Amino acid sequence: MKVKINNKDTETSASTVGALADELSLPQKGIALAVNNRMIPRMEWASTSLAENDSVVIIKAACGG
Repeated sequence: MKVKINNKDTETSASTVGALADELSLPQKGIALAVNNRMIPRMEWASTSLAENDSVVIIKAACGG
């Protein structure tokens, strides 16, 4: 299925946010995900479904000032 990740069209076989995080090898900490402008708490990643053309934003924490 096609989804948009950080405004880039991406083909994925993941059906949930958790599966997408695994597929992309995202780190266990320092990451936040939003689907269609809705932040998804990490404990809901495994149960949050993805659909064709969903927009996913991955936010990585950065240190500094």
